[in-house]
Amino acid sequence: QVQLVESGGGSVQPGGSLRLSCAASGRRFSINAMGWYRQPPGKQRELVATITSGASTNYADSVKGRFTISRDNAKNTVALQMNSLKPEDTAVYYCNAHLVMGLPVQTYDYWGQGTQVTVSS
Repeated sequence: QVQLVESGGGSVQPGGSLRLSCAASGRRFSINAMGWYRQPPGKQRELVATITSGASTNYADSVKGRFTISRDNAKNTVALQMNSLKPEDTAVYYCNAHLVMGLPVQTYDYWGQGTQVTVSS
């Protein structure tokens, strides 16, 4: 099992910045990808950004050019730098670790507790 702990959430004014961090521990196998998802109030959880061990990134269209995801493979940590924040970015943000392993291939997903990001005023 993998345990994920997020930090860095909080309240910020529109146009401001926040940096989220996530640390993974307790793993048995290497983590293929890590990412951030978010769940706005009353909505479904959605992808924000992902990054593979090879540093390939994927961003939701709504955050491209504003958010940057980074990863330290040695420590299995992932960060999300969020700039030019908008009220619509308000959500609970969740860290995700994605494992691909075995023969035949199996996938495993682990989730953090979530951290609140509020953009207002």
